[in-house]
Amino acid sequence: MKIQVGRNELLTALQAVVGVVERRQTLPVLANFLLEAKEDELIVTGTDLEMELIARATVQNLSPGKVTVPARKLFDICRGLPEGAEITLESGADRVTLKSGKSRFSLSALKADEFPAMGAVTGGRALVLKRTELKGLLEKTQFAMAQQDVRYYLNGLLIDGNAKRLRAVATDGHRLAFSEHVGDTGLTESVQAILPRKSVLELSRLLDNSDAEIRLVIGQGQVQIDIDVVRLTTKTIDGRFPDYERVIPEHGDKRVVADREILRKSLARTAILSNEKFRGVRLQLSEGSLKLQTHNPEHEEAEEEVEVGYAGGALEIGFNVNYLLDALGAIPGAEIVLELKNSDSSGLVYQSGDPSSKYVIMPMRL
Repeated sequence: MKIQVGRNELLTALQAVVGVVERRQTLPVLANFLLEAKEDELIVTGTDLEMELIARATVQNLSPGKVTVPARKLFDICRGLPEGAEITLESGADRVTLKSGKSRFSLSALKADEFPAMGAVTGGRALVLKRTELKGLLEKTQFAMAQQDVRYYLNGLLIDGNAKRLRAVATDGHRLAFSEHVGDTGLTESVQAILPRKSVLELSRLLDNSDAEIRLVIGQGQVQIDIDVVRLTTKTIDGRFPDYERVIPEHGDKRVVADREILRKSLARTAILSNEKFRGVRLQLSEGSLKLQTHNPEHEEAEEEVEVGYAGGALEIGFNVNYLLDALGAIPGAEIVLELKNSDSSGLVYQSGDPSSKYVIMPMRL
């Protein structure tokens, strides 16, 4: 293999793929990129066996072929080269040589046939939506995914779609984030898939806020997404996601309307003196007022009072302050609604006038 390529063109492709490469590997070849030159393009592939990223770069192909090279070393070398530099990449028996101007680097190489490929998703069901719509669904829900929970199906995000809408749902067992996009998806039947946490974070990184359409293909045990010259293929989590519709409380008779930014800043200030382990905040409701209280084992206390729209009876309830802050941070509007039933029931947070995204938070005993 021998190619010539602009530094910026190559770096863009490497940058799109490098996130999948783990620093510690079970197989040496997984620390490498697979580089394949054919016709006028270079195909760069990275994988961790659960997810595969493929990016394409336009190159001058002097000799076709394929080889694997250390991913992060190649990425760091390209990133360190001057803007607009020209690069020549040439593979030998067990080496890949990179030349640019007066710089020369020789990298160890492994055989391309040792590189594990996931292959394209076949026989799947395809849905189409705008990038900004999918990015919005992910950003409004991904923070509620569990991390290394023994209930492995919680360590990811549920994609639930039919012909008329697409939903994203995440929960760690203590809170739940739900967001829905209503519109034609191109699906002819209902589909569900649980995307692993790492795949969700990589997909969110790759998406921009444009109105360009992207296509998701949901197959048996795999999901494939094409974004311009990048293709992400991921295995799905095999498990039964909780029945989220039953978890979302309805008709809370105690309704609090508050300025989102004022409430968020008040919670952030009171959180400073909360218990670092449990992160509890007490909410005391009375007509027109919400009082926030926290304390910690050092007997330090914080108290804030916020004017709110509330006409129900007095109520006291505890929540994890981080969960409230995450929910408020995901809501774009100026005004939020907090629905409650009693001190033992979950709270429901959503944007005033727009319940397309909802956040359920379990109460705490303080």
